Amino acid sequence: MFFRRKKKTEPLLEDPGTAPITDIASADGEGLESAVGDVSTLFLTGDQTSDRSRVEVLLGAIASVTESRDLEPLLVDIVDRSVEVTGAERGMLLMTNQAGVLEVRVARGRGAIDIRSTDTDELRFSTSIAKRVLESCEALRATVSSDSEALELGRSVFDLKLRAAMCVPLAAGREEDHPGAAPIGVLYVDSRAATRSFSSSDLSFFAALAQHISISLENARLHLDSLEKVKLEASLELASAIQRDLMPDLPESSRGYQLGGFFRPAERAGGDFYDVVPLKKDRLAFVVGDVSGHGIGPALITASAQAGLRSYLRMVDDLGQVVTLLNQDLSERIDDGRFLTLLLGILEADGSLRVVNGGHVDPMIWRASSGEVETLTGGGPALGMIDDFDYEVSGQAKLEPGDVLVVFTDGFSEARDPKDHAHMLGEDGVAAELKAAAAEGLGAREITGRLVKVALEICRDLREDDMTLIVLRNPS
Repeated sequence: MFFRRKKKTEPLLEDPGTAPITDIASADGEGLESAVGDVSTLFLTGDQTSDRSRVEVLLGAIASVTESRDLEPLLVDIVDRSVEVTGAERGMLLMTNQAGVLEVRVARGRGAIDIRSTDTDELRFSTSIAKRVLESCEALRATVSSDSEALELGRSVFDLKLRAAMCVPLAAGREEDHPGAAPIGVLYVDSRAATRSFSSSDLSFFAALAQHISISLENARLHLDSLEKVKLEASLELASAIQRDLMPDLPESSRGYQLGGFFRPAERAGGDFYDVVPLKKDRLAFVVGDVSGHGIGPALITASAQAGLRSYLRMVDDLGQVVTLLNQDLSERIDDGRFLTLLLGILEADGSLRVVNGGHVDPMIWRASSGEVETLTGGGPALGMIDDFDYEVSGQAKLEPGDVLVVFTDGFSEARDPKDHAHMLGEDGVAAELKAAAAEGLGAREITGRLVKVALEICRDLREDDMTLIVLRNPS
């Protein structure tokens, strides 16, 4: 039989990072001494010139692994050095793709020649050896002395007229980080020269080199992950800045009404928004919206909804029609499972109030005359749920002098203690704080600050959801 595995000797020094090594050789038994053990010493031959060259290659690989951030040139250099030191004709770095099939990542010939750009036959290798190493996680060498032995080893060995080959597995990374992980590829060299055979020390050196390639690949992956994290952070920061810019810098008053507003996302970017738009005839439009979820996706929807509303409000007088148009627009582009709750209202110069509620939290009005809080109930579904729904005005009222209107998202009213989830602000809590602050005669901004302070104290500034509200007061 051509394949013959020698009985392995116990390693003198256990090295958990060293792959088991198996010899495959011709039946004459030449060069079959086991090469398992400490690869840092077993690759030394006693020949000063050869050993110095091997040590220089390994030290160069270690230095490159430590310093290099450019992976491809590093891998090419290591394969070139392995070809040079082992005396092979070709060297290849083979990586498994998503389907688990080995593909050529680097292919080099003697003299630092890139053989990927040559005839495709030059990229053929012993698939039988490579697959065996990949499956067994063992390094091996093969010496072929006849065509019959080549055929027994594999058709590709015979066709390529190979006389010697070595192959070692590439680990997925550090064993403590990837316990039991399958190899991610192999390092492979071969030769057609009848005078060339690989020794056990060659195989030990090759296994040591493979360890450093594995480290290089792991470092490159970690570096790439780090770069992607930096890019993501930059993208989130940009999205957050854009969203902050889209939130209006409310004046203290507009169209005769005092104004206050607050927005804080749970993450860098959020799905909440508010806006106040002065219209003709001394009217004042206001809106608070809440897209399901938080992050960049909902933030993009809020930006689109906010822009659409401003356009429709300037062209359409019917509030219900404005929301209907926005719903139709969003329904065409919003992903399944996403929706937008919305409270849109208009205040006339005389205090008359009309609102359209699309699945949103009911707004609250504190009455100066009674000192009580009432809500405007009713409305239609959230936007994006029924694309052909016709929205109508769902509530009407009048803000008398001293009255206060508060509109907020559920993330605000659902602010809760992270250590005691039963302790939540709730809509009753919002109403109680509104009642107390308004009764003191505070302006819209001061009322906003009071409500925000209470909510953040309850949740200890650890927000589970975006928090948004606006306050409008008809001054006395």
